[in-house]
Amino acid sequence: MIGAIVIGLAGGAIAGLLGVGGGVLFVPGLVIFLSLSQHEAEATSLLAIVPVAIVGAITHDRNGNVRRRDGVLVGLFALGGAAAGVVVANALSGTALRIAFSVLLVFVAVQLARDAMRRPPEAGPPPGVSGAER
Repeated sequence: MIGAIVIGLAGGAIAGLLGVGGGVLFVPGLVIFLSLSQHEAEATSLLAIVPVAIVGAITHDRNGNVRRRDGVLVGLFALGGAAAGVVVANALSGTALRIAFSVLLVFVAVQLARDAMRRPPEAGPPPGVSGAER
């Protein structure tokens, strides 16, 4: 129970801070600390992300950071992608799924680090992005 509390608090904080939905912490945390299989951890993470995403989106929206039209469009297309992803995940072994998840995390980390090192600190947000756009 304590493991679940720590995973939830840490994942929620990371989700609110970085906008990652918490899954990057939920999945490894559920596997490592709660001994869930990779399949169980990913499925449980998807359920756990729902309330985190709602609270994070509402709070960011109050601060003017949500581009609603883009969010709805991405979300609608993500529905089909999520259904297809579940089919693929269930066809893979737990080991293959864990490796794929690890590769994804490393790839995203490298891309984010590269982008952060290229952009000068005073550059601010990317062109076309501001808190006022919805």
